[in-house]
Amino acid sequence: MSKLLKLFNTVKYLKFTQIYFRLFYFVRARFRRASGFKYSFAKESVSTPLNLIDSCEYYSTHKDGEFSMLNLSKKFDDKINWNYSGYGKLWTYNLTYFEYLKEKEDVNLIYDFIENIESVKDGLEPFPISLRGINWIKFLTKYEIKDKKIDDSLYAQYYILLDNLEYHLLGNHLLENGFSLLFASFYFQDEILYKKAQVILEKELDEQILDDGAHFELSPMYHQLMLFRVLDCINIIENGEWRIENETLLDFLKDKAILMLQWLNVITYENGDVPLFNDSANCIAPTTKELTEYANRLKINFQFSIFNSQLKQSGYRKIKKENYECVVDVGEVGASYIPGHAHADTFNFELYIKSPITNYQSPFIVDSGLSTYNTGDKRDFERSTKAHNTVEINETNSSEVWGGFRVANRANIIKIVEKKDSINATHDGYNKKFGVLHTRSWVFEDDKIVINDIINKDCKAVARLHFHPDVTKEDIKEKIITNHKLQITNYNYAPEFNKTIKSLVVEIPFKKELKVEINI
Repeated sequence: MSKLLKLFNTVKYLKFTQIYFRLFYFVRARFRRASGFKYSFAKESVSTPLNLIDSCEYYSTHKDGEFSMLNLSKKFDDKINWNYSGYGKLWTYNLTYFEYLKEKEDVNLIYDFIENIESVKDGLEPFPISLRGINWIKFLTKYEIKDKKIDDSLYAQYYILLDNLEYHLLGNHLLENGFSLLFASFYFQDEILYKKAQVILEKELDEQILDDGAHFELSPMYHQLMLFRVLDCINIIENGEWRIENETLLDFLKDKAILMLQWLNVITYENGDVPLFNDSANCIAPTTKELTEYANRLKINFQFSIFNSQLKQSGYRKIKKENYECVVDVGEVGASYIPGHAHADTFNFELYIKSPITNYQSPFIVDSGLSTYNTGDKRDFERSTKAHNTVEINETNSSEVWGGFRVANRANIIKIVEKKDSINATHDGYNKKFGVLHTRSWVFEDDKIVINDIINKDCKAVARLHFHPDVTKEDIKEKIITNHKLQITNYNYAPEFNKTIKSLVVEIPFKKELKVEINI
């Protein structure tokens, strides 16, 4: 019964579109299997040379037959296994994204994929088709490769994508479909693909980019990825030499890019890091600096200043003093109908303090990060309340994260009061189960931050602070002051996929009220 209730509390947030297309694709797949339906993997095409300015580099590499992605490497002895699953589905996806295309001779990897395309499984799902299409077009454009076999295969893949758009998921998945269709429409000068791309991009960007400029899944890394794609689309419209009379979509994309650049530059720390909130990891998306430079090459002018109002709708607040920067999360789980990247982290925060050596802000208290998308205990832990800088009640998550990418009951912010140097907020994530409300306040002084946690009834409460690997026990004892007992233990800090570093975490058990001072 509890499993059915959890499923109901998850499904009730879905949009009708998601439910309809899940059922539609499920039923259609059964009919097609029964009828022996198969896609064609070559479609007669005529491609048009493009002229794109330099974009941003990827992290994936291929050298001497070895593929390196997500901090995991694989060398195939005889032939490439495009379905290799030894590192999990995300690595298989990345293998078929082709982000490692760097040199002209890498075209042989494309030929190999085409030769084996009928046996490809995960790589023919709509998401990897979308990313692969963009990367093939960029690569073919850069090296001025005109190859009928590649073009016909790519064109067929795009019509497979068009038949399987990710309306059952929405969010960044459908956006990636739209971005890629726009690329294809210019490369093949295909009006059908263009019109579908325009409809998706205008509708989804209006919904997914909040008024403060944040992407609504509230992951700084995914925000960087979506901004990257918006800039790429501006690039191709301005330099694609097709439909140059159409300024409507171009102006729309530029307006969204400016909003997104403003939000990203506000939330980014002085040293270039972004908070690792909600499935964010380093070495996946282009950095804020790289994206800003790309925007400058595209002559997109924007200005930003550090005001909390620029982050309000996303639920994040950035507080910047001479000696520290602090980003706190007082927002809702987002987005409500696609919370796959959300964590049970309400009232989480990060703190960077000025280093006497570099004179830049350096990480001190950090989000514990993300190392895997593989469903299981590690994924469950990294999304849990216990893995974040907030309060856990009765060893239970504040939002009911489960199944790798699902959220059932979730914490809601029921009260927030903000002043110039303070934030006070209450969430109800524990109210249904335990009748407990958690109120947290931050007071930001020049040389310290004071955090007060109040629980409205007796229960087992534990506050945690996760520290960057460079922080020592001596640093913690010097800077963290409380009248409760500190327990310093270890945790695995995950700044990148498949990479963890043993670090220190403070656990502070308390009953109804806790005061912690962080001396800067």
